[in-house]
Order: sequence, then C-alpha cells, then structure tokens
Amino acid sequence: MLPEKNVSTERNHYLREIKKRKIRIHLIRILIIAVFLILWEITASCGIIDSFFFASPSRLVQCFIFLTKENAFFSHISITLLETAVSFLLVTLLSLLCAILLWYFKTAANATEPYLVILNSLPKSALAPLLIVWFGGNMKTIIITGLSVAIFGSVLSLYRGFQEVEPDKYKLIATLGGNKKDVLFKIILPSNIPNLLTIMKVNIGLCLVGVIIGEFIAARKGLGYLIIYGSQVFKMDWVILSILVLCVIAFALYQIITVVEKKFSKAA
Repeated sequence: MLPEKNVSTERNHYLREIKKRKIRIHLIRILIIAVFLILWEITASCGIIDSFFFASPSRLVQCFIFLTKENAFFSHISITLLETAVSFLLVTLLSLLCAILLWYFKTAANATEPYLVILNSLPKSALAPLLIVWFGGNMKTIIITGLSVAIFGSVLSLYRGFQEVEPDKYKLIATLGGNKKDVLFKIILPSNIPNLLTIMKVNIGLCLVGVIIGEFIAARKGLGYLIIYGSQVFKMDWVILSILVLCVIAFALYQIITVVEKKFSKAA
C-alpha cells in the first residue's frame, strides 16, 4: 500500500497534467482560428480569392462598424435570439409534456410512434411555406418553424429515455405502495434529467436552424433576413458577417447548456 503522501503527490501531478492538456487544447483552437484569419486576409489582399465574393477579416470589421453605427445589426441579432429562446423553451416544455403523456398512455404511444418518426424525418424547410400560409409572415410563424425542427426528435428521445429506466425501480415503488404518479416523479423524471440536458444541447442548435429557415422566408428582421437581403443586393460582407455571428451564437448557446449540465452533474 502506497503512503498517503505519495498518493497525494501523484494525484496533484495528475491534476496538473489534465490542466496543462486543457490549456494546450485551448491554445491550439485559438491558433487554428488565428491562422485561418491570417491566411484569409492574405489571400484576399493578394487577389488569390475575390474579396467581393469571399470578403476578408478587415472588410468584415468595417462592415460590423458600419452596421453598428446604423443601429440595425444588434437589432437583428436580438430578434433572432428572442425567437430562438422562445422556440427552445416551447420545445423543452412541450416535448417533456408529450413524452410524459406517451409514457402514461402506452396504447397512444404505440399508435403514434410511427407518425412521430415520419414527422421527425420530414424536411422542415418544406413546411415553412405552408406555415406562412397558415399563420402569416410574422414572428409567430418563425417560432413555430423553429419548434417544428426540434420537437419530434426531442419527444422520441425523451420517451425512449423513460422506457430505459430499470424495471427493479418500478417494483420498489410498488412494494412501498406507490402509484404511477410516484413512479413518474420519483424515478422517471429524476433519472432522465441528464438525458433531458443532453437533448437540450442538441435542441438549442436545431431551434436556431429552424428560426433562420423561418427568417429566410417570413421575416423583415433577424440574421436570416439579413443573409437573404445581403445576397439579393450582393452585399456579401453582410452575408458572411451574419453567418459568422450565427456561429458565435450557436457556440455560446451550446456552452450555456453545457455549463448547466456540469453544475447539475456536480450537484448530483
């Protein structure tokens, strides 16, 4: 048996190595972005690529300053964020409610599961024009488009997670005199919180995709509208800047859910 002092030293060395590796990975990521931006700027400046079609980092900075001075860019960003947040919250609440109902009513679950699979496989961009006819070209339509992209897969994933709970836990609740409601709130939901958080990490990106699809067709504001408008008037700087901002937003939203997941894991 190793002395306690040696064990502590080895543990500290192991933790330091993990920390160094994380720092190394972050530095490599920053280096990749830096090299990409430098090569992009050089190739655009030397005429290797046409800066009119592909822009350049310096042109994007100028475009950002221009749009910011016009007080329009942050308005477009805030609209897209609001629509994504509302869509994401609705997807989370409705998918959880639907999964509970399917778990509670087994016959309904068996009858509707094939239809949920079909709806989940359907390209949601095909539904967008129909949604505009039904609900009009407004924010409500865009939110519904974002919701439609994520909800069916979310319901199926949650319902399958509910089904994978160990049968022995059901027997324990029954032995203690519990009913189906006790099984739901004491076993099913607590056991599926990690699964729900994982699904939320996927859904936040899907909702953003759905919102952008809706904005392509039905919006007068938002980053999706800015991309379509920029491409129509050949302002490619606007298009590329909007796409880059969408990448940043998607990454930031994913990281927020990841932080919540890590805090839950530590608390559990």
